[in-house]
Amino acid sequence: MSSFFIPNKNVGNQADSEDWRIRGYNPLTPPDLLQHEISQTPESKKTVLQGRNETVAVVNGTDEKNRLLVVIGPCSIHDPAAALAYCDLLLKEKEKHKDELLIVMRSYLEKPRTTVGWKGLINDPDIDGSFQINKGLRISRQLFVDLTAKGMPIASEMLDTISPQFLADLLSVGAIGARTTESQLHRELASGLSFPVGFKNGTDGSLNVAIDAIGAAQHPHHFLSVTKPGVVAIVGTEGNNDCFVILRGGSKGTNFDAESIAAAKEALKKKGVRQRVMVDCSHGNSSKDHKNQPKV
Repeated sequence: MSSFFIPNKNVGNQADSEDWRIRGYNPLTPPDLLQHEISQTPESKKTVLQGRNETVAVVNGTDEKNRLLVVIGPCSIHDPAAALAYCDLLLKEKEKHKDELLIVMRSYLEKPRTTVGWKGLINDPDIDGSFQINKGLRISRQLFVDLTAKGMPIASEMLDTISPQFLADLLSVGAIGARTTESQLHRELASGLSFPVGFKNGTDGSLNVAIDAIGAAQHPHHFLSVTKPGVVAIVGTEGNNDCFVILRGGSKGTNFDAESIAAAKEALKKKGVRQRVMVDCSHGNSSKDHKNQPKV
């Protein structure tokens, strides 16, 4: 169990009107300090921006090569060395299929849990319940710099409105998961991100929540976050017109077949949303069995 720099003396005291379930607080490294210590290299920045531009073209149907966007990689990274080794292998495939596929490495750092469990490299980098989040952010940023410096654009899931201030400058694609697509806060967050964002259908397979999320993210919003120096602030966004639906199946069955994709495109058309769809080969579409992924 983690210790606290500022323990809460009133924890468990129900006579106190607030925070009696809070055990304590630890200071968080300001985003600009971490970004200064682990700076984006020129090679990294080139990779990020090129990856964004190419992804935007694919999402908008303007890619000159008419490529498919493929986001592939670990479900959630726990070993940076293994992730870098995987990247080296994937770079060869990226070059080999560059005229047919736009390959982006899935580099997820956190896992939204249905109940409880390990939440990811940022939350608990040592996987021992010590919750060294500052360490997790540092390891994660260094990994992202190293991956993109190799020439590999990366994608990650957005789970909160603070961690993107530490890492979003290194991402080319973002995703909002099935458990958070319906969340107003995550839709607001997506409206301000500087790259395309995919919204997954709900865990039950419902598509409307993802379509509504895209519509919401296209508009300006205001929400609470932090500035680069770490000051709590009200953030105002422009809106993000580069969002898309991700079909991931659900508790009611799969949705990767031609009929499901056609129905999804028709639903998008009715809502006046761009008819671009990504299919998730894992999760509900694979019945959570990796051996089924090639079939999808």
